[in-house]
Amino acid sequence: MTLITLHSEMNAEPQVTASFAPSSERPDTSTDRDKLIELLPGETVVKEGKAAILFPSANEVFYNPVQEFNRDLTCAVLTEFAREWMAKKGVKLLVPGEKERMVVSLSEEEKESAKEELTATATAGEICEDGLRVLEGLSASGLRSVRFALEVPGLRSITANDFSFKAAALISRNARYNGVEHLVQTSCRDASMLMYEMRGKKQSYDVIDIDPYGSPASFLDAAVQAVSEGGLLCVTCTDMAVMAGNNSETCYSKYGSMSLKARYCHEMALRIILHSVDQRAAVYQRYIRPLISISVDFYIRVFMQVHTGQAVVKNSASKQALVYNCVGCGSFHLQRMGKKTPNGKHMKFSAATGPPVGTHCEHCGQRHQLGGPIWAEPLHDVSFVQKVLSAVSSNPSRFGTAKRIEGMLSMVTEELEDVPLYYTVDQLSSIVHCNTPPLLQFRSALLHAKHRVSLSHACKNAIKTDAPPSVIWDIMRSWEKANPVKREKLSETSPAFKILSKEPSLEACFTVREDANPQSRKQHLTRFQENPQAFWGPKARARASGGITTELDEKRKMFQNKRKRHTTDLLRHKHQPCKRFKKARTPPPPP
Repeated sequence: MTLITLHSEMNAEPQVTASFAPSSERPDTSTDRDKLIELLPGETVVKEGKAAILFPSANEVFYNPVQEFNRDLTCAVLTEFAREWMAKKGVKLLVPGEKERMVVSLSEEEKESAKEELTATATAGEICEDGLRVLEGLSASGLRSVRFALEVPGLRSITANDFSFKAAALISRNARYNGVEHLVQTSCRDASMLMYEMRGKKQSYDVIDIDPYGSPASFLDAAVQAVSEGGLLCVTCTDMAVMAGNNSETCYSKYGSMSLKARYCHEMALRIILHSVDQRAAVYQRYIRPLISISVDFYIRVFMQVHTGQAVVKNSASKQALVYNCVGCGSFHLQRMGKKTPNGKHMKFSAATGPPVGTHCEHCGQRHQLGGPIWAEPLHDVSFVQKVLSAVSSNPSRFGTAKRIEGMLSMVTEELEDVPLYYTVDQLSSIVHCNTPPLLQFRSALLHAKHRVSLSHACKNAIKTDAPPSVIWDIMRSWEKANPVKREKLSETSPAFKILSKEPSLEACFTVREDANPQSRKQHLTRFQENPQAFWGPKARARASGGITTELDEKRKMFQNKRKRHTTDLLRHKHQPCKRFKKARTPPPPP
């Protein structure tokens, strides 16, 4: 049996210690589970992947079923990372349903070791002595940690931590219910203090997963120190209102960057969190290497490796950039924070020169907003993304959201690596007040003009291109000539009037090219799916007392999925009449 002891002393961190049952007593089937673990009143069993989680009916412990995609993708990424990590030690991972695959090392120096014969094997659910040490800092119900133990081979230990006593007790029960108490170690401590204690030690964590409710800013400093050399750091941000430009001052206080309310806000949010992590890592002579960075649904998720190297850290300023965004036409320019120049056998690092724009926009005459700094280097390691994509595509029955993972990662591999941010076709059309050109025709016009172009996984109508803004607006001027607008109705001070008053220096060709349609679009992969269920989106924060207030529940139902749900309840509509038809208040009689 699992004995859970909760310690709560004055001026001491709360802890949970667990003594686990021997392997001979571990449950093998759902019937055995039910015999060993009795469900408490109000508890239900939630199944996801290979895990079956006991979950209380009250909102005492946080759980969001919509984030199954997040957990599936994390299992897929962790499997590939473990495969490469263990290949250097001569261990081969055995994943159920997966065919024989070749292992490619993360770096050139590791290729020789990857060629060696893999003599040992590792399977999911078993302890691998030379495997990865994993920490889930904010585990809640323990679902993710249990799934790691059941689905990812090559793990030595998994620490499932949560500051809530009720969550920690539930984690222990779920680990025993799934028969993985030999792998999952329960902890009830402050996540930051737990990571700070492991910094600089030989037994530091090889994988750290930070998925909080809201902002992860308070955990980043400890995480970049506690992860081992070359280890994997996984971070989720759900405070998109802050990172997407609604509260720029809050974004600066948390992440050290000013967010902008622009069409490219979702990719900018990815670059803001990467900048924040890299800046914190540089303090300790460490730097990051992004593997996969995605914006999906209502959150962003980044996977990165953390390395140590003073020489590479000197280049950190050259990887960051400020963003000059025109408030009129939406044209943007990037200004690197630093520059590097060859100096014999070495590189010389210095401050960059700028700015790249004048006091007013050259296209519409409006002023610029200043955003950033942001991460200006590639968001992904394409070779690593392709390996994850190949593994998921060859074993689609492994994950419930395999089709969406395949579609999302396919788009990631098609993105231009060296082109930060993007435009949207509907935004460009809105600026000049003309009808929207078809996506393939606009992409073809850029290709005819000898520029590169791609889509973006972060936005359905995105256009990522290395073409300067002048070419973008020349293409829109050419489109407007074929689809004229009523210029007499345009204000002389409007961006549309000033942009269309200039003759295009480039005659755009809108003939559709074969290479204008990417493969992910041709194959009709699942890229931007509709909301999977009613009242879909972020869930309410877990409460110590459990339950959700009636007011909060009603508010959630009112504002989520509002485009699809047409209410007939007249009580939800305002009874106050229109202001134009309000009766004038009768003035008081004269004294």
